[in-house]
Amino acid sequence: MQKKGFTLIELLIVIAIIAIIAGVVFVALDPLRRFQDARDARRWSDIAELANAIKIDQVDNQGPYLTAIADATAGQVYLIGDCAAGATGAPVIDYCTTDPTQAACLDLGGLVTQGYLGQVPISPNGDGTWSASTTGYTLQKDAVGIITIRSCEEEGSTTEISVVR
Repeated sequence: MQKKGFTLIELLIVIAIIAIIAGVVFVALDPLRRFQDARDARRWSDIAELANAIKIDQVDNQGPYLTAIADATAGQVYLIGDCAAGATGAPVIDYCTTDPTQAACLDLGGLVTQGYLGQVPISPNGDGTWSASTTGYTLQKDAVGIITIRSCEEEGSTTEISVVR
């Protein structure tokens, strides 16, 4: 009488083929890269939201920026945060991969108070750990009032994540 079923070698071959296919699919999907791209997309969205809130506030106030931005020194790069102890005492370079070395903080909580933002966005954790004190975003105003908002880090791309308005 002949027994029906699979031999051990047949089972091992099937398991090996499934493992190879799973490995190829895993490499092709590259989940780490997808997570990095998702965090970068959130950073782009956050800085666009900040820039839009600042500009809408400026239009509603018929020209002047929010007081915190209006009082900012032209050319200085400010770390956006609630300016709690620690955020103002360390250079921006300690937090960001961008070039500035100034020790400056800018509180955009006024945009929340006035209803232009639900909350000041906080960058997703990547290389750095971000909080309300150090949001992972910077703001720079030039001499003619043009503002540049940057993300302190970018993971999935080689281009700086920034918006100029």
